[in-house]
Amino acid sequence: MMRVIVTNSYDEMSTEAAKIVAGQIYLKPDSVLGLATGSTPLSMYKKLIAVHEMIGLDFSQVTTFNLDEYIGMAPDNPQSYHYFMHHNFFDFINIKPENIYIPDGMAKDIVAEGKRYDALIEAKGGIDLQILGIGQNAHIGFNEPDIKFEATTHKVRLDEETIQANSRFFQTEEEVPRYAISMGIKTIMLAKKVVLLANGRNKAEAIYNTVCGSISPSAPASILQLHRDATVIVDKEAASLLPDRVCDKICG
Repeated sequence: MMRVIVTNSYDEMSTEAAKIVAGQIYLKPDSVLGLATGSTPLSMYKKLIAVHEMIGLDFSQVTTFNLDEYIGMAPDNPQSYHYFMHHNFFDFINIKPENIYIPDGMAKDIVAEGKRYDALIEAKGGIDLQILGIGQNAHIGFNEPDIKFEATTHKVRLDEETIQANSRFFQTEEEVPRYAISMGIKTIMLAKKVVLLANGRNKAEAIYNTVCGSISPSAPASILQLHRDATVIVDKEAASLLPDRVCDKICG
């Protein structure tokens, strides 16, 4: 089942997402969360930090698994997703360091690292709530178009469109890594609940293909139409191509 929530702004989108994450933790203090990086979830993380500071949202029993990491990038590199997560979220909440899992982009054997990562997720009981962003080509994680749906955590070559989109975080496009290790579509689909976030008109086509398009590896996020509990939260611009009939709620 897919639910679509349309909000008036990026801030409202982030608030709705933070409510869902906080609710998950309140209902199940030892939740396993799947987390995303990039600019889209930043405000959600800030709002969760605020809830933690103001009313004591407790992360002490929470376990997290991040979607992906660049291959060949050390954890202390400011462009790494290890660095991103600590400096934008983990360092400001009471999560235990031993409960934080991020793929090892420096692993000598990436295939073995992918298998290790999936085994860890399974050993922790699976992901209760997976947060996703989406690329302009409808990729989720770093699962670019035409990657097989049955893929588990694996090495991926980034599309040129993704490289260009990520270049805003680097001084030059040449510095953007060309490879990453990412949870696969199968790993994502095994999460008990999925929340996908998108904002901005540049994501409108990807959101339309995700919600209304044919289920195809050419639009990786379209597979979420088959998920048992998927929620898509978007602002009005990202929802601009969606027919009114699919929109479950207008916030604000």
